[in-house]
Amino acid sequence: MRAQMEPGIERIPIGISSCLLGQRVRFDGGHKGHSYIMGTLTDYFEFRPFCPEMAIGLPVPRKPIRLTRDDSEDIRCVAVDDPTQEFTKRLRDCADQQRGWQEALCGYILKKDSPSCGMERVKVWGEGMPFRNGVGVFAGRMMRNFPYLPVEEEGRLGDAVLRENFVQRVYALRRWHAMAGAGLGVSALSDFHARHKLIIMSHEPLMYQRLGQLVARTDSKNLAQNAESYLLQFMQALKIRATRGKHVNVLQHIQGYLKKHLDGADKRELGEAIERYRVGQLPLIVPITLLNHFFRKHPNDYIARSWYMQPYPAELSLQNTI
Repeated sequence: MRAQMEPGIERIPIGISSCLLGQRVRFDGGHKGHSYIMGTLTDYFEFRPFCPEMAIGLPVPRKPIRLTRDDSEDIRCVAVDDPTQEFTKRLRDCADQQRGWQEALCGYILKKDSPSCGMERVKVWGEGMPFRNGVGVFAGRMMRNFPYLPVEEEGRLGDAVLRENFVQRVYALRRWHAMAGAGLGVSALSDFHARHKLIIMSHEPLMYQRLGQLVARTDSKNLAQNAESYLLQFMQALKIRATRGKHVNVLQHIQGYLKKHLDGADKRELGEAIERYRVGQLPLIVPITLLNHFFRKHPNDYIARSWYMQPYPAELSLQNTI
């Protein structure tokens, strides 16, 4: 049975390639409806579909388009059967024209391999042979316009680590938007950083120190500039894949807050759970659940406010597979 959103909880706005929601907008009149997206994620995400190829006036069905590299090394998007029909500028302009509604997004899911929407490894044709080193024209401009935005392709969502990483970044950006919407201030930025400390450490410990120094230098005069820099670096840090080793360091750090409260048996149980996670015998959810159990008995305000212990709804079961 699928979990349902709690009453009053708003779903998170996420941009998405229209074909991934079952809309028949592809060149052949078909779609690429994705079961995980259309099933599980629709309970939590408010998808805002968009097809740039339709937006620039291409019909359905239509001749396919592709990326090519010319003699000047410039990449162009052209019709497969007629390279004089070029769509590069129209797709870039289309991305710029969407900035208004995209600014409120917390993430974007793109169609892999698409010459307009592909995030990476899109075929680029040159001298009769394709190389997988391109980026869809629309997607590339959108990512340049919003370098902090969590972006993923539907094919990569099949990887448990990448899926968890994307969802975690989406929820982190939603919290940033909520903080900024309530009134960005020096104390609010400092609190945001403190509550995300353990999450950042599980991705890139050095970045936590760097971001902490940035927050420490922030005052009312440089707040806007530093907040913009913080957001970009924060989202870049979260994009780095968390590893078992880094998670173990964070779990052991959290364990330290319980050292005066647990008896020998409880300490051994927790230590064994962390070690079995480290060697791959248990998923992350097991030591996290055990820690939450102990902190219910021995509350700690800092740990209770840390987003590491509750980065997204438990019903998504993302920690069950990493």
